[in-house]
Amino acid sequence: MRKLIISVAAFACCFAASAVAQDEGNPVPRFVTLPPKASVETKPPVTLPTWTGSFTYSGTKYTYYMVGTAPKTGKSTTVKAFIIPVKVIIPSCTTDPKVDSESGETVLQQTIESPIFQKQTYILGGTNVGDTQYEDAFQRANFWGTVKSHTGYHVLLSTPTVLPELSLTPGSNGSCGNPFGPLAGLMDINYFDFQAGSYITSHSQITPDSIPIFMTDNLYLTEGGGCCIGGYHSANGPQAYAQFTYITTPGVFSQDVSAMSHEMGEWMDDPGVKGGFNPVACGILEVGDPEEGFPNYGAFPYTLGGFTYNLQDLVFLEYFGAPTTTSVHGWMTFYNNPFGLGVCSNGG
Repeated sequence: MRKLIISVAAFACCFAASAVAQDEGNPVPRFVTLPPKASVETKPPVTLPTWTGSFTYSGTKYTYYMVGTAPKTGKSTTVKAFIIPVKVIIPSCTTDPKVDSESGETVLQQTIESPIFQKQTYILGGTNVGDTQYEDAFQRANFWGTVKSHTGYHVLLSTPTVLPELSLTPGSNGSCGNPFGPLAGLMDINYFDFQAGSYITSHSQITPDSIPIFMTDNLYLTEGGGCCIGGYHSANGPQAYAQFTYITTPGVFSQDVSAMSHEMGEWMDDPGVKGGFNPVACGILEVGDPEEGFPNYGAFPYTLGGFTYNLQDLVFLEYFGAPTTTSVHGWMTFYNNPFGLGVCSNGG
């Protein structure tokens, strides 16, 4: 297994307000959630493993549920992961994660070899939170006040199983554009979400105790004509799922697996499989959205296996008002980015 010791210190940077949808002429880099929907299918009676916790902020108790087992159990949970590569056929800008490449490998292979699935050592402010996957390192640090005494706690993704490719020809729901300079495909999120739901229904190996991840590349989703969405997550009844795009141009929004790191962190802390997302004082408990306004869209570089990945910083429960004894060093984010605006200051 490839390993790299990463030492995380404080980074100074400026925070911007939440983005709102605009057209391609003035693109806004953003991530979204789609409201959980009722399931219309019958699958094996299994569920995504979740646990429930709470914190009180400004006199209000906020209860949440997250993927895995409670940190105080010290138990490890591994969720089966599926990657569904999505080929999008749009004249002049067709994209295919199984074909398109970066640094001599397909973007699909680069994703499998990324810190989302591979292990490395994470040291935050001098504290080693584990030799593990990125999302697990984040969650261990998120609850370090408990995990430091229950070190067996983990929430891991399995080595991903690549399912048959989903090939889409969006027609009037797709186009080509240059929202951030390089040519990119554009596709309506509601059109895509319907196709994703149909794919999940038709593949019996996708069950509610797993996470199917739809992967596009060099393409952004759009909503109401507004660009550009790098990824989203949602749920159909008990079945959570996510989508992310892999952009091969350095420095561009959703570069390599940055959007995936965002969506997997949010799926872990706000899976939506119980009829809704976790409410907090500033909306819902989305741990990636508050970072969108930072330079490089809140992502930081990691070199693993000779390739430099960009992984997005994620906020801890402190950002939403939990006690400072919860996370490692009482930090608000995995990288200890200074918000300067206070708890829930960017709308979550």
